[in-house]
Amino acid sequence: MELKICHLYPDLLNLYGDWGNIVVLAQRCMRRGIAVSLQGAPLGEQVNLAEYDLLFIGGGQDRELEALLDEVKSWRGAEIKAAIADGKTMLAICGGYQLLGHSYKTADGKEMDLVGALDFTSVGAKERLVGDYMFQWDELSAPVQIVGFENHSARTYLGSGVRPFGTVLRGHGNNGEDGTEGVRYRNVFGTYAHGPVLPKNPVLADHLIRLGLEQRYGSVTLEPLDDTLELRANQFLVERLSQK
Repeated sequence: MELKICHLYPDLLNLYGDWGNIVVLAQRCMRRGIAVSLQGAPLGEQVNLAEYDLLFIGGGQDRELEALLDEVKSWRGAEIKAAIADGKTMLAICGGYQLLGHSYKTADGKEMDLVGALDFTSVGAKERLVGDYMFQWDELSAPVQIVGFENHSARTYLGSGVRPFGTVLRGHGNNGEDGTEGVRYRNVFGTYAHGPVLPKNPVLADHLIRLGLEQRYGSVTLEPLDDTLELRANQFLVERLSQK
């Protein structure tokens, strides 16, 4: 088996160690004997997203999102929409997450029309939402506590066509108001969790790998790995945040 990964806009959207998420996905595959291929898709470079199993978009600031607008409107946005409709697995972080929504209004009132693949909008504010945080993910057979680091000025509000990735336990999440964190739609996972998020959350990493492989190969069972260190890091933050 082989997992084919495409990193969208690695030249612009790659804040706070987000590249580390791809490293984790690749290492967890290779430790199981699963081959991995990686293709970057920087600004202006066309790739066929249909050829890949897992798409990744990292975080960025307002100016990076603005730099993508012409390309998103002319052709890349339609390709991203088609990939999501086709069931491609996607992990999108912070600015990459915002990119998938309908629009983003900056704190100084500038409106950006974005991909519009998912039903949500984002609005900038002067005060940033910053710090370690955790949220509960209830998609699997047992609840999973996801830990990460958030640093965003945008407040994201989900529409009726999507559901939250999780419920905030500590920190702010989408907007600091309604207790939601991130977005889930088909095989898309959008989140504000930097860090990168996957090293401390191996259950999520394996879920993404499995979803990516299953679209091409059918049902997949992943060989268990020794996640002692990863789970220890997760538990350290869970315990520390639980005490606040």
